[in-house]
Amino acid sequence: MNRTYTAPSGRGKPKWESAYNTRTDPPASAAMRPRILMCPPDHYGIEYEINPWMNRSLGAVRAVAFQQWTTLRDTLVGLGATVETLAPQPGLPDLVFTANAGLMFGNRFLSSRFKHEVRAKESPVFDAWFVANGFAVEHLPERMFHEGAGDALFCGEILFAGYRTRSDANAHNWVAQSLGVRCLPLELVNPRYYHLDTCFCPLAPGVALFHPEAFDRYGLRVLETHVPTLIPVNADEARRFGCNAVVLGKSVVHNSRCPELGAALAGAGYRSVEVELDEFLKAGGSAKCLTLRLDGEDAAAWQS
Repeated sequence: MNRTYTAPSGRGKPKWESAYNTRTDPPASAAMRPRILMCPPDHYGIEYEINPWMNRSLGAVRAVAFQQWTTLRDTLVGLGATVETLAPQPGLPDLVFTANAGLMFGNRFLSSRFKHEVRAKESPVFDAWFVANGFAVEHLPERMFHEGAGDALFCGEILFAGYRTRSDANAHNWVAQSLGVRCLPLELVNPRYYHLDTCFCPLAPGVALFHPEAFDRYGLRVLETHVPTLIPVNADEARRFGCNAVVLGKSVVHNSRCPELGAALAGAGYRSVEVELDEFLKAGGSAKCLTLRLDGEDAAAWQS
């Protein structure tokens, strides 16, 4: 049974309501609110190691993770988003990272083909949710790895695509042809930034955060040529996943203790909203990884 979050009225704890259909029914005045899919971290933990951040011996404190996840969810709701929830499943600790479910394009959901079998088990769960909620679910050909919105981000009309660690360049080409969009592959050269959304964050068409050390010279030239306003994130704050941010209009929600990023965002006319997410950093994730924008990111030209 899935759960839908209802924002609390007045004081008191948030209330979870049981529902078979997790699609919220906002009032007409809220019809255009951003829609975000999240999954509560009931079964989150470090049960395997598939990126440099993960260490099973350190593990994660589930109670702290749930508190941080709840704060993120409430922050997004407070900024005007409608948060829909996917029911957590035992044995799928990374189901909480909904950004990797697939890629959204209008009513189309291109389901991910995960490189690691431990995460491939998530796909049937994600697919079932999208089918139940009225989306057209599509699949890539076999032997093509593509990890959804973790490695494919629109900035304007261009789909920027990270490859090497988790997703394949040929898979990005297949996606671009299927959607009829221009795709620019970017090789990720630092294993700590294994998904594109850990080192690149479009804020609006032609504007993006990025961590230069995650890309090779060719990738940097591609970004400099096609994104007129690039805001660099320094090494320390990139390691805190400052680039792994959720953009809602002029508000940018990201992990805590990123003061230089906050100042840079303010200088560009954005509001920095910090949320402590260190329990998820242990698995190589942060704010963006924990969310999937169902109606399209603000920076995507097709979204408007």
